[in-house]
Amino acid sequence: MRKIAILSLLAGCAILAGSPRARAGGPPDHSPNFPGNSPGIAQVVALDECDPTSFNAVLGESGGGFCHNVALATFGYATVLSDLVTEAENGSPDPGWDFEPDRLTIKQGTIVSVVDQGGEPHTFTEVKAFGNGFLAPLNPGGATSVIPECSGGFKNIAVARTRVVQGSHLDITSLSKGKHLFQCCIHPWMRMEVDVQ
Repeated sequence: MRKIAILSLLAGCAILAGSPRARAGGPPDHSPNFPGNSPGIAQVVALDECDPTSFNAVLGESGGGFCHNVALATFGYATVLSDLVTEAENGSPDPGWDFEPDRLTIKQGTIVSVVDQGGEPHTFTEVKAFGNGFLAPLNPGGATSVIPECSGGFKNIAVARTRVVQGSHLDITSLSKGKHLFQCCIHPWMRMEVDVQ
């Protein structure tokens, strides 16, 4: 019993001695590798509720390719493709397709990490002003005009670099102080403002 107590005490001391936060005395460690000095991370979640049956049938990927639903379609928590297009064209897009939060205030140096927890791919593209995306049927009124940052779709390497597919993430670093606007170039009502202080 005494050996177990001594081993436990030694293990605890070894853990504390190895922990930079547990150091006693001396100046604080300000090296970039010190855990307390790493840049902060602000997480943004891309959400959608695509219906795999309607999306994959139209996109030629029956059997489960393009839309990977995570929205409990069995219980009515899924958006059929025709409804999504109709609502977007009418200027009342599905609010279940969104970036959360809608607005974020961060300190300069914070990493904005965008995670796609929906069923569809999205982009998180910085724009000068919100506007239409590159898929006309998803723009209000089916408008064919596209904001410059989204033009060309994925053929535009700047847009392709901002793509986030289901289960992946995109890290935005080195944002300057001020207001930054981001939107999805596919689903242009998915918008977010990041204020860097």
